[in-house]
Amino acid sequence: MTIRLVVVDDHPVVRAGIVGLLGGEPDLEVVGAAADGVEAIGLVESLRPDVVLMDLRMPVMDGVEATGRILAIAPQVRVVVLTTYETDADILRAVEAGATGYLLKDTPREDLVEGVRAAARGETVLAASVARRLMSQVRSGQQERLTARELEVLAGVARGGSNAQIGRELFIGEATVKTHLLRIFTKLGVDDRTRAVTVALERGILRSP
Repeated sequence: MTIRLVVVDDHPVVRAGIVGLLGGEPDLEVVGAAADGVEAIGLVESLRPDVVLMDLRMPVMDGVEATGRILAIAPQVRVVVLTTYETDADILRAVEAGATGYLLKDTPREDLVEGVRAAARGETVLAASVARRLMSQVRSGQQERLTARELEVLAGVARGGSNAQIGRELFIGEATVKTHLLRIFTKLGVDDRTRAVTVALERGILRSP
């Protein structure tokens, strides 16, 4: 049985390289390639592949949003993230969006091929370093996980905004901003704004501006 694949990556050379790596396998057929998430959705709608190899950070629409939308229209498709990034935030966002696997671009060819086959069978495929990060998250009870609103508040702090400025941007009261900050401090195990931003950047919870 042939596994039909769509490869999604915004770098043409990388995209062509992945297609070349997989194209020589007798049971794998690359039926389409896309440069961003929007193109990927269109290909999935028209081609209905078995597996999508999805880059994370792309223009127009990133891999996480594209993954969620693809699975909404074609839940039987298996999406495997293939990226250079392995921060906690990237991994968790991809898993929460419904990705079946998360592999890194330095994965050996044999492991990538086997990962595609495993994903097509419905198995979870994780790079070793990614699996370790997820296990660490589970063991810690995911205590540092921030809500979407807390992330918005912390991003405002990272931009140098005061509580009042952040409140105006998010259409919430200054007291509500302070409440969110207290929860953020507790979750991150810190006691001031600067340390909260530093820890969030170190852990990949916030991206560097």
